[in-house]
Parts: sequence; structure tokens; C-alpha cells
Amino acid sequence: MDDNFTEITSESWFSRILNSLKGIVFGIVLIALSVFLLYWNESRAVTTAKSLKEGMGAVVSVEATAVNPANDKKLVHVSGEAKTSETINDPAFAISAQAIRLTRNVEMFQWKEVEKSETQKKLGGGTETVKTYNYEKTWAPDVIDSSKFKVAQDHQNPAKMLATHNVSTASNVTLGAFQLGASLIAKMSGDQPRQVTEQDFAKLPASLKTNAKLEGSGFYFGGDPAAPAIGDQRVTFKVLTPAVFSILARQAGQTFEPYPTKAGREIERVEAGQVSADLMFAHAAKENAMLAWGLRLVGFLLMAFGIGLILSPISVFADVIPFLGDILGVGVAFTALLLAMAFSIVTIAVAWIAVRPILGGALLAGAIAWIVFGKRLAARRTA
Repeated sequence: MDDNFTEITSESWFSRILNSLKGIVFGIVLIALSVFLLYWNESRAVTTAKSLKEGMGAVVSVEATAVNPANDKKLVHVSGEAKTSETINDPAFAISAQAIRLTRNVEMFQWKEVEKSETQKKLGGGTETVKTYNYEKTWAPDVIDSSKFKVAQDHQNPAKMLATHNVSTASNVTLGAFQLGASLIAKMSGDQPRQVTEQDFAKLPASLKTNAKLEGSGFYFGGDPAAPAIGDQRVTFKVLTPAVFSILARQAGQTFEPYPTKAGREIERVEAGQVSADLMFAHAAKENAMLAWGLRLVGFLLMAFGIGLILSPISVFADVIPFLGDILGVGVAFTALLLAMAFSIVTIAVAWIAVRPILGGALLAGAIAWIVFGKRLAARRTA
């Protein structure tokens, strides 16, 4: 059985021109999506920052040992041990644990298709593309659909797994005198592996036990764990045991709920350990800034790619002589980056003018300066 396959295809210059013209429409869509994302992101970031600032001025630190009705509907900060007396069960594998959360992870050994592509330009504007499909074996948490492989007949994966990923949560979790709801528990971190034992193996349903064995910290279903075969599966478990957590949320009787701010965002946050309110707000502000910069980068790249698609017919036309097309391609890419930077800054500036006029105006002035610089640089390159 071959674990790789090579396919060679050609595309004419005329076909490339038509595809590049079609790409203009997609480029316009990407630019519109970029503008929307950049504008929305700035609004989101400012609203979140204002909400956090509002929360810092309103938060009340309370003790977990007692519920004070006077703090009802207020934003509170509390630290304490989250715990439960419940035993959670995973009936499919007869696994149980006294824990806040029990998570089942399932993996199957499968074929994975890895595609690599290399395109070379030919004299006359056409291209030749060499695609290589390699087939590797890997552990994966979901079924990989092998029917879509280029060479499917020799690399078939099973259609389903023994079971799927599953999370079971205790219904009665407390933190001191407070009751914790599902949304807060879902935000808790710190799950640890739950070692499967001989006693657990003995409790496995008979339908599973015939093909099962203990391996590592979980169950192994298949032949030799040291030499896994396609279709072998392994099942492991994690538990979140009682631990200290810090919470920022609105007190609602004996439990908590998201705190709605006047700025427009809700505050509901959980961190592992005993963390002060100030530090929790600082962490939230840092996450907000990181997300804002990440989305700005995504918006910029969408903008650059969209502009590049709109300008791509220029280099495709020139590809009749490959090296000339390569030179123009570099110019197109450089121009797309310059324009994307300018348009991205303009979009961000317009968004900020609505919420912070001074900073927004400064950004807009910077964008105009960048456009002027780009024009002068382009003029020098063509001179």
C-alpha cells in the first residue's frame, strides 16, 4: 500500500485570468468583512474596558462563610474552596469520582491526509501544480472522514467511535455558604487525570471488556498499545476536585449570576486560587487588550488579502513572461500591505471617533499621513 500519491495539473493563462477576475468579487467581500470586524472589535474593546472600570468602582469583597442579603444584586468578589459531596458517574464506562466535574476523552488511531502543493509558472502565463498527498497515522479525538481522501480505498477509517467526549458536572457545588451554578463551574480550570484502576476495569460493561485493557492512565480498546492499529481507541478521564477559586459576579440570593454593567458588558469571572479583586480586573483588562490586538491583526490580514485579490489580475497578465509577473507580484503584495495598513487604521479611527474623539482623530491623522507616505514611496519606485 502506498502512503503517498502525486497529482500533476496544469492551468492555462486564460483560465488564470478568468479566475483572478472572479477573485475580485471575493476580495471585495473580504474587505467588507475586514471593515466590519475592525469596527466591531474597537467597539467591543472600548465597551469591555468601560465595563471593567465600572466594575472596579462597584465591586464589594465579601467573605464566603456567610451570605449577606445586603449585597444582593451587587457585584461581589469572593474567594473560597469550591467543593461537593456528590459522586459523579460515567455510566458508559462505569467510572465514578467524588468531584466537581468528570470529563471523558476518547481518541481513535486513524489515517490522516496531508496535502502539499507546489506551483510553478510556465512561459506563456500558464502554471503547473504538483500536489502530493501523504497519509499518516495519528490519534484524533474525532472521526476523520476518509471517504474524502484522494486515495480513499487504501486508507479507510472506521465510521464511528466507541463513545464521544463527555462532561458530567455535579449539581450541588458550594463555595462556603454560596451555591455555584453551571456557568461558573464551566469557567473553572485545574482538571487533573483520573487514574483508571483494576477495580474500574472489573466494572466495565461486558460488551466493552472483551476488547479492553488497562494502558497508561485509561482504557485501551484494540490490540497492542505499543503498536496501535487503525481503529484502536483509548479512553481517559479527568476530574476537577475541590480547590480554592476566586469569583467576580453579581450576588443573587445564595448563588451568583453575570453582573450587567451600564457600559453594556456583563462581568462573571472565575480564577483558580485566592486572587484579589484588583488582580482579577487586571487580568481581565490584559485579556481584553490581547483579544483586541489579535482581532486587529486578523482584520488587517483579511484586508490585505482582499486587496491582493483585487490587484492580482495585474500580475497574472504579466505572467506571460514569468519573471516579469514575479516582479509585479512583489509590487502588488507590497501595495496591498500598504493600502491594508492605511484602510485598517482609518476604520479603527472612525470606530474610535464615536467613543473617544481625541484618540480617534489622532489615529485618522496618522492614517492620512501613512497614505501620503505610501503615495510618495510609490512615486519614487516608479521614477
